[in-house]
Amino acid sequence: MADGIVNKVAESGLISLDLEQWYPKQSIARFDIKDHLFMGMIVKEKEFRESLKQTDWAVYKDKAVAVTCSVDAIIPVWAYMLVASYLQPVCSEAYVGSEQELVKHLFLSNIESADLSPYQDQRVIVKGCGDTPIGEFAYMAITKRLLPVVKTLMYGEPCSTVPVYKKPR
Repeated sequence: MADGIVNKVAESGLISLDLEQWYPKQSIARFDIKDHLFMGMIVKEKEFRESLKQTDWAVYKDKAVAVTCSVDAIIPVWAYMLVASYLQPVCSEAYVGSEQELVKHLFLSNIESADLSPYQDQRVIVKGCGDTPIGEFAYMAITKRLLPVVKTLMYGEPCSTVPVYKKPR
């Protein structure tokens, strides 16, 4: 024991990848078309346009916006286009769907655009635990992106991993 304690995990050459780094950080807002419907259930073009004109669009500045309709109404496609024409100049992202679907969309977009060059021909562990709940979709997406890049792919923590993939020799 003259040499002291040796950290074998640090010396192993394993690279830990935390998916939280790509979790969306921007503020999320919701735009509910229901609030702009005639009698809360019908799109009447003139009234719909006037309601959108009266909206304070500044509340969506630099936010990712989930455009949804919380009532059972038939919304014509042009209505979504009109909403987008107002949101596009102020928001960072406009998406048709729930806030949860928007977060998933942004997360996947971040994974798709991530620079994976630091993981080229490396032994990579995708971290399994963290403070932010990460959906299975993200693990599937990062696996698909990493397989052509890494030498070895594992799941878990450096002290306890589950092998996922090893590049054939």
